[in-house]
Amino acid sequence: MAKVVYEKRGQIAYITLNRPEKRNAIDTETDDLLFDAWTAFRDDPDVRLAILTGAGDQSFCAGADLSGHVDGWLDGGPGLGRSVLGRGFAGGITRGLHRTNKPIIAALNGWVIGGGIELALACDIRVAAADIQFGFFHMRRGMHFGDGGIVRLVNTCGVGMAMELELMGEPISAERARECRLVNRVVPRRDLMATVEDMAAKILRNPRVAVESAKETILEVIGRPLDDQLRLECLNSYSTMGDPEIVARKNEFLQRHDAGRSAVTGESPR
Repeated sequence: MAKVVYEKRGQIAYITLNRPEKRNAIDTETDDLLFDAWTAFRDDPDVRLAILTGAGDQSFCAGADLSGHVDGWLDGGPGLGRSVLGRGFAGGITRGLHRTNKPIIAALNGWVIGGGIELALACDIRVAAADIQFGFFHMRRGMHFGDGGIVRLVNTCGVGMAMELELMGEPISAERARECRLVNRVVPRRDLMATVEDMAAKILRNPRVAVESAKETILEVIGRPLDDQLRLECLNSYSTMGDPEIVARKNEFLQRHDAGRSAVTGESPR
C-alpha cells in the first residue's frame, strides 16, 4: 500500500498520508512521495484545490519519523541548514513548493505532532476534529521548528502565542488551537470531511483567477509595510478584471440572472 495516496475527484486533489501504523509519521520515502503529490497538484491545470488528511483515526501526522531522519541530520554539520534550504519538510510544501496559488485545506482527523504541525500550518485552511490534540513535543527532544513552523506560528497566531506554544512544548486541545487561531474551525469528528468538502465547494464556485490572486495577495502582504501591502493588493486585484470568466460573471449579475440571488444583496448564500 502506498504511503501517500493521491486521488483526483473532479477539481479536487485528495492527498492522504497513509502510514496509520506509524501515526502517519513522515519517513524519507513518504517525503519523496509527498514531493511527487504536491508537484502533481501544482502542475495539473484541471485541479484547483487540495484536501490533505491522514489515514486512520489516531493521527493526522506525527511529524518526522525520527528513526529515518535524525541520523542524517546529526551528521550534517554546520552546513546542514543550507543543504536543505531549497526543499522543506513534507515533500517541500513547507518550503520550496509552498508558492502554489491553489488553496489547500487540511482535515485534521487525529493527533498533530511536531512536523505535522508545520505541515498543517503550510495549508491555507485548517479544520480540526473536536477530539484531537496538537503536540509540541519536539522541544522536549531539543529541536525547534525549522521548516516554517515558527514563521507560520508568528504570522498566524502572533508572537505571544508562538512563544507560548513553541517554548513550553505542551500539548493543546483542538479548542485551544482554535482560540489561538491555529485552526479555523473545530467540528465533531463525524462532520469533519463534510465540513471540509463544503468549504471546498464554496471556494470552487468562485472564479479561479480571483481565488488564486487572492491567495497570492494574502501571502505577499504578510510582514510588509502598509504602503507596500496596499500597492500589492491593488495591482493583484485589478489585474484580474479582464479575465473572461469575471466578465461573464459581471454580465450575469447586471442582467440579474446569476444563480441563487438573495433578496437583499443579489448574492447567493451558498
